[in-house]
Amino acid sequence: QVQLVESGGGSVQSGGSLRLSCAASGVTFSRYSMGWFRQATGKEREGIAAINNSGNTKYADSVKGRFTISQDNAKNMLYLQMNSLKPEDTAMYYCAADPQYRSWWAQLLPQMYTYWGQGTQVTVSS
Repeated sequence: QVQLVESGGGSVQSGGSLRLSCAASGVTFSRYSMGWFRQATGKEREGIAAINNSGNTKYADSVKGRFTISQDNAKNMLYLQMNSLKPEDTAMYYCAADPQYRSWWAQLLPQMYTYWGQGTQVTVSS
């Protein structure tokens, strides 16, 4: 049974940093595609960073160069390091997993992921 639990969210000022963590049980990273998504109030859920089971990463243009996705296979942890945060990064952040290989074009599409965590809130003030 797959369970994803996010942590690390909080409130930070513009320009600050946060690291989100996702504890992934029932997931073998070599067989799963993983991703980070966010949803701001009144907006659709968007994919921001993903890593497939081949280790290929993809980032949304809005976070490229500021956010880094990584995983610790030994601990079964997925991370999202977020630097130079902006007020427009304010959202609920979700970790997602899927047991199928996701090619480059599909990595940031929410409908391509089967399992979801409960989310962690990130608030960036100006």
